[in-house]
Amino acid sequence: MTLLHLPKPKMVATDVDGTLIDHDERVTARTKAAVDALIGDGVPFVLATGRPPRWIDPVVDGLGYAPLCVCGNGAVIYDSATDRVLASMTLDVDTLSWVADLAEEALPGCGLAAERVGASAHDAVTPQFVSSPLYEHAWLNPDDTTVARNEVVDAPAIKMLIRLPGARSSDMRTVLAPLIGERADITYSTEHGLIELSAPGVTKASGLSIVAQRLGVEAANIVAFGDMPNDVPMLTMAGHGVAMANAHAEAKEAADEVAESNSDDGVARVLERWWI
Repeated sequence: MTLLHLPKPKMVATDVDGTLIDHDERVTARTKAAVDALIGDGVPFVLATGRPPRWIDPVVDGLGYAPLCVCGNGAVIYDSATDRVLASMTLDVDTLSWVADLAEEALPGCGLAAERVGASAHDAVTPQFVSSPLYEHAWLNPDDTTVARNEVVDAPAIKMLIRLPGARSSDMRTVLAPLIGERADITYSTEHGLIELSAPGVTKASGLSIVAQRLGVEAANIVAFGDMPNDVPMLTMAGHGVAMANAHAEAKEAADEVAESNSDDGVARVLERWWI
């Protein structure tokens, strides 16, 4: 079957950063038009992102549509239309503490942070991002609460983040993965010294599978888009996985197709095969 004759998907799922939005973090007019067309055709459109629910609002504003979202690399199912967390999968306190000790020994000088989730995207009852004094952000995070190191690991978290400025994320994963084994799932969405850990088996693919089951769609009928190693499970799970031209080599290798870059409307160009 050629790319031009792929059947129309019954669900479309896409990563956000480096994929759906351009380098100015905007949903372009062309991308919005393509998404509007598929939604108008009754096809579910799902965001699958490393972002927590509280960082979904700007994407919803750009799309003009509030989709179901797989957040936190698969750890959270979030309904942006109703601002409700439908499900969450967390790392327990014992695992967080064990991983923290292991990381600090294997990656001297690293900082630790934890992403938590409440009942909604902006649940004020739950401090949603806490970090140790050594943690140095890889990007702007106005929601951060700096706490003592032991407080980072004293409550369940959807993600633990380990940051080592100056290191490559892939190298950090190479060091930690054999030590952690199957006790947590390790991935990364940037090469700038940041790795992210989730509960065992929690990936964008596992989160997307929950959404697909909820909507009655089989994986073979999903088209998924992504650009980084945290997208690889989703790209391989979907019936047709699409990596962006700007994607990490691991994402390109896992994909069935490489589209144009995120800044050249790569997602829209693929969707326009069915919806123009």
